[in-house]
Amino acid sequence: MTQIRPAQASDLKEISALDERETGVAKPGYWREMLAPDRHFLVAETDDGALAGFIAGEIRAWEFGQPAAGWVFAIQIDPGLRLKGVGSELFEALVARFKEKGVTRVRTLVERKDHLILSFFRAQGMVAGPSLQLDKDLS
Repeated sequence: MTQIRPAQASDLKEISALDERETGVAKPGYWREMLAPDRHFLVAETDDGALAGFIAGEIRAWEFGQPAAGWVFAIQIDPGLRLKGVGSELFEALVARFKEKGVTRVRTLVERKDHLILSFFRAQGMVAGPSLQLDKDLS
């Protein structure tokens, strides 16, 4: 069983370490920015207080005429705790916060080749959305 709560500055070292272990990229400044008041940044703790995972997002509105939607920016679960429902608990807690603010849609972006995260979001009931991402290589 896990406890879900808002992330705090004191969590950032563990959050950054978990993310770096899984992505190979250190980005402590990015995680500090997620503590902004307009963001929803949650952590899951195990019964003994260890970091089980985190999720971050915010409500964004009106880009290219789209109505307000909750956006998931990041989710990361300790690999030893995957498939135990921690990710689903975090996702549901974030969605509940979005609903409290009157949002009726939740969105995210994922890499097509990242089958693990695609499977996770599909298991949460997410499907392809109404927008198409466009991309240009600037190198």
